[in-house]
Amino acid sequence: MRADEEQKGAHGTPYPANIFYFKLNREITMNQDSINLIEQYYAAFNAGDMDTFLNLLTDDVIHDINQGRRETGKDAFRNFMGSMNDSYKEELVDMVIMATADGKRAAAEFVVLGEYLTTDEGLPEAKGQKYRLPAGAFFEIRDNKVARITNYYNLQDWIAQVSA
Repeated sequence: MRADEEQKGAHGTPYPANIFYFKLNREITMNQDSINLIEQYYAAFNAGDMDTFLNLLTDDVIHDINQGRRETGKDAFRNFMGSMNDSYKEELVDMVIMATADGKRAAAEFVVLGEYLTTDEGLPEAKGQKYRLPAGAFFEIRDNKVARITNYYNLQDWIAQVSA
């Protein structure tokens, strides 16, 4: 269909094709905004820039911890990251980010390159073990901020790597 041809609306009312272009262009922009947000989120994580990292979250952010509990709020997330940064040194590589057309949800797949620094409660003893772990995350995005993050990785694979 050419850009100057008419389309029919839901009730058969004709309207110009440029309305479709506007809608598609708007969705592409929203999609790219979400991808950019997740790129910034992980760049701040990799840089250890917790101020920038936390500023990319909504105040009521929901955090679904891998194979664990759900926490709500930026303060809870800040505390979680403080604990994580004490026990682990991680860099996320081989990042692939996807987002829905409307930009409301996104996902990322990556590899965690890490070092286990101090023993995390209920897990094997830390002795500076290195690990490489495939992982993923799912996001809800609101007002160009992360409103929910759900992380997934294979805990048994990680335990096997740090226990070897």
